[in-house]
Amino acid sequence: MEKFYYRRLEVYKNSKMLILDIHHFLKDFPTEEKYALCDQIHRASISITSNIAEAFGRYSDKERIHFLDISNGSLMEVSSQIEMAHDLNYISDDMLENIDNQVLTIAKQLAKLRTKIANNNPQTPNT
Repeated sequence: MEKFYYRRLEVYKNSKMLILDIHHFLKDFPTEEKYALCDQIHRASISITSNIAEAFGRYSDKERIHFLDISNGSLMEVSSQIEMAHDLNYISDDMLENIDNQVLTIAKQLAKLRTKIANNNPQTPNT
């Protein structure tokens, strides 16, 4: 059993998988991108899980929603940066499609979790 609630959330687990997938293909980016686009993508992807965790370290629903919103913003930032990486031919069409599918899944899960919290549902879903 997980010690911390957020680690049980599917959205958190899926976000971690996204980070691992991104980390794997960033190794193949050109050297000149290591401290520019790679760093930005890496930081934005880490921000997704960090803000989910921070949301569940807060006591008020308003604060939880705020951090889930930040997580969603970071997710969209990753999506944009991955699109640019694709346009620069750093990643393949298949990689872009895979990341886009993961982003869409996570975005839907964040929205569902946000709605549950906003409605103050006492049984937060395993989203």
